Amino acid sequence: MNWKQLLSAKRWGYENRGINEQFDARSEFQRDYDRLIFSSPFRRLQNKTQVFPLPGAVFVHNRLTHSLEVASVGRSLGRLFYNLVKKDQPNVDQDIPFLQEIGNIISAACLSHDLGNPAFGHSGEAAISSFFTDGMGQNYRDRVTKEQWADLTHFEGNANALRILTHPFNGKDPKGFALTYTSLAAIVKYPCAAIDGHDNTSHHRKKYGYFHSETGVFEKIATELGLQADPQNPAGYLRHPLVYLVEAADDICYNIIDLEDAHHLKILTYQEVEDLLLPLCGDENLRSRLDSLADKGSRVSLLRAKAINILVTRCAEVFMNRQQEILAGTFDRPLMDALDTHVVEQLKVINSISVKRIYNAPSVVQIEIAGFKVMNALLEEFIPAYLKANKSMFDKKLVAMIPEQFHTSSDQAYDKIRAVLDFVSGMTDVYAVDLYRKIKGISIASLE
Repeated sequence: MNWKQLLSAKRWGYENRGINEQFDARSEFQRDYDRLIFSSPFRRLQNKTQVFPLPGAVFVHNRLTHSLEVASVGRSLGRLFYNLVKKDQPNVDQDIPFLQEIGNIISAACLSHDLGNPAFGHSGEAAISSFFTDGMGQNYRDRVTKEQWADLTHFEGNANALRILTHPFNGKDPKGFALTYTSLAAIVKYPCAAIDGHDNTSHHRKKYGYFHSETGVFEKIATELGLQADPQNPAGYLRHPLVYLVEAADDICYNIIDLEDAHHLKILTYQEVEDLLLPLCGDENLRSRLDSLADKGSRVSLLRAKAINILVTRCAEVFMNRQQEILAGTFDRPLMDALDTHVVEQLKVINSISVKRIYNAPSVVQIEIAGFKVMNALLEEFIPAYLKANKSMFDKKLVAMIPEQFHTSSDQAYDKIRAVLDFVSGMTDVYAVDLYRKIKGISIASLE
């Protein structure tokens, strides 16, 4: 693969439209960022769980604040990589005009990387999948193809993000968000379909990047950008190189910032956080700076900033040094796994503590269980109602609650199920709980 083809300012659905001149107020990739940050799906992330329950007396990260921070880190990663290339190849801008835009491309991709995640964190994904593997959804297995069934039984937020960005929803722009091809490709971590992503007998992948309904979409993106077929999975593709930087930005943020939230919530003590982060910081003067701060929250913030800075610098260097392997598709691990041994080992310690003390904290587990029940109950009501040929009065009322943008004119069961999943997966935590209570009769809607 080569950078000149990989970095394209062509827009999805508007391929023949001219590209703005560099002296305009915003580049094409900055326009991608702005389209995302002003969009409704992005704003809804403020009421979607990242890890800890929302809302609370103590501020913790939600999907929106997480995405903004990942975008900030991603922009730095991209800019550092460009600076390293520019230092090595002073005339690179003449050969690869858009290389200087990598920071903007990655920040836009980071904004959208969680756009397809349902309410209640990863338990929302699990709830959707289990509806088809263990619940009422099993009844629809004979009404869809095996490729479509793989989609439904392994709901994937990453694939859902690509659908949100490109699908022609009713009444909306038929070209979706019309983002640039490169920004779209940069979010697809596992560029294959569900049927391939979960066939572990043939290759290493455990997830996938696009639903069966978006197979043609990604194939078009891959052709435009010159993405190569995956030798281990000819039905899939090698990931776009910028995916590595988007992935690194996400990994850096959740590894470090979840510790900060855990300290705010008194799940971890200050000393525990310091012991976890200080080995990553690599600053001889940091000890005296920490001792000069009386406020423990400020100490944690300083540790967080220093740890993120060192990880960003090291990941950008790995990306630069392993660039040819990445372009050739022979680099087979996240950038974070290729850092110095002592850093990788410390990150493993952080992950182990996070799993034991944070991700299994009572408040986190409680919202996961509640979210699982809520999402499953909504699917049990809306999917049968939408698929029935002869609808009862109650079915018709349920269908009327689905916004027009999510309806489909297709008679295919998969398309109808996908339409309901578009509706349910886009809900915020608060809206999903409120709707669940109303349709179950737990609370009664008022006219206020």
